[in-house]
Amino acid sequence: MTRAIRLLLGFLFLEVLTIGVWNTVAPRSFYLDLPTVDINPPYSEHFARDLGATMLGLAIVMGFALVRPRAHHLIPAGLAYSAFAIPHFFFHVTNMENATVGQAVLLTTGNAVFAVLGLLVLLLTAIRDRGLYRGGRREESRDDTGADRGRRAERLL
Repeated sequence: MTRAIRLLLGFLFLEVLTIGVWNTVAPRSFYLDLPTVDINPPYSEHFARDLGATMLGLAIVMGFALVRPRAHHLIPAGLAYSAFAIPHFFFHVTNMENATVGQAVLLTTGNAVFAVLGLLVLLLTAIRDRGLYRGGRREESRDDTGADRGRRAERLL
């Protein structure tokens, strides 16, 4: 289960890192060269660089969770990513007037996938850490003693 979470998070980490670096270093190129970005004018170097720096901050949080895939790292990373991806999806769904049919399909599908992947990181973390997953190396004891609860809490940290 942790491998699946890391795979998803790693994919999302690469996405935000790429967007963050590209927007911070070459905002005009990001606006002109990434398909569909220029359908919502006007270009603003200030906003592009701000988005890039914000994505780099998000990449740091996600990178930390990737290295230490504990719930107290994964949940903030998944929530932070979802706080970006879900409104981003809805913005594009409701602002298609300048998009071609192909661009509309690309924006809707691509942004929906990314929004769902962020939520999937949260869901898989909850399943893994609530003892609903019994495969792999994770085993929950059926013993409900205080010592056992302490061991389970310790594993979450």
